[in-house]
Amino acid sequence: MLSRLRHKHAGILISCTERKFFKIDAEWEFHSLIRILSGEMKIILAGESQTFVTGDTFLVPRKQMTTVIKRAKGGSPFSCILVRFRPEHLKKYFTKNKVKAKHAPAQRVRAYTRHPLLDSFFASLIPYFDLENKLPDELTALKINEILTILREIDDSVDCLLADYSVTDKIDLAVFMEKNFMHNMPLEKLAFLAGRSISTFNRDFRIIFQTTPQKWLITKRLELAHYQLAVEKKKPKEVYSDTGFKNFSHFSFCFKKHFGYSPTAFPGTKGSPEKN
Repeated sequence: MLSRLRHKHAGILISCTERKFFKIDAEWEFHSLIRILSGEMKIILAGESQTFVTGDTFLVPRKQMTTVIKRAKGGSPFSCILVRFRPEHLKKYFTKNKVKAKHAPAQRVRAYTRHPLLDSFFASLIPYFDLENKLPDELTALKINEILTILREIDDSVDCLLADYSVTDKIDLAVFMEKNFMHNMPLEKLAFLAGRSISTFNRDFRIIFQTTPQKWLITKRLELAHYQLAVEKKKPKEVYSDTGFKNFSHFSFCFKKHFGYSPTAFPGTKGSPEKN
């Protein structure tokens, strides 16, 4: 099994990591369909989280900020197959296939139950990853058309999601930040996703929140962490990675400085998380 991202610019690729724990905050450039081959993946999107394990298939909408946590499981490394739906391919596909859905679905991760059509599609891809070079463009296009047809067969509302080619414009900054503060991304990336230059982002932010983005983000993440520890009874090792902190030591330092006690002080919490 591969130990890296194979053909990272391809439409269909396989990803594998030998690390027991891998975390990244990312924005999905394209609608992406994922099948987990081994291990597990946790997706955190706008305050919601979903965990997927071997055999699960799910679709992540484009232009979404997410925290992605990959873990080895049962002695096997994390690995998955990922199909990217690029706008140019989707436009070409939907010029030949009429959009069926009448109402656009919510922009959230869409999980699919096991289905023979999905199973046979992903099984057909496995042999291709033994090739030294990437799949020929013509074959990639055929396989992407195949999975698009399968998705439309098992998901009546997927058309309006995949057929939406709108470009990110300047959006409500207050709503955007309240939804996405838990994702640890550079301010430049946040500004881009909010449809602003970094200078406009900083200016608008100060007007709305009366503080700097850095101070506001730390406070919001700590408040969310406190709620998860005190009310949801989560463990510190779960909380720090779900609330936008890069590592446990930084989280613990900020938490104690802000609240006056450590995150392990809650009843039922103890110890520090696994090393990564």
